[in-house]
Amino acid sequence: MTFLFYTFLFIFLLLSIVLCFVILIQEAKSLGLGASFGGDSSDSLFGTSTAEVLKRFTAYVAGAFLIGALVLSLWCSALGRAQESASVPFAIENPES
Repeated sequence: MTFLFYTFLFIFLLLSIVLCFVILIQEAKSLGLGASFGGDSSDSLFGTSTAEVLKRFTAYVAGAFLIGALVLSLWCSALGRAQESASVPFAIENPES
């Protein structure tokens, strides 16, 4: 179970890096990131009709990111509750009585 958790965590981190990259390569309404690399505002990294494709891909990746964050949050809280219940004894006896 731990291997599966860390595998999912690695996929989530990879997904967050991909999401950051996809957001940065999109064409902005102003000059955006392309101007910092010396490109013209009319230039596109992957062709002429990639704006809609990148918007759709960004939406899918963002949705997967949000679902992954929710799953990891619930999974971490369940792991924390399991460790807490395993470490607390059922009855704490008073040694003075």
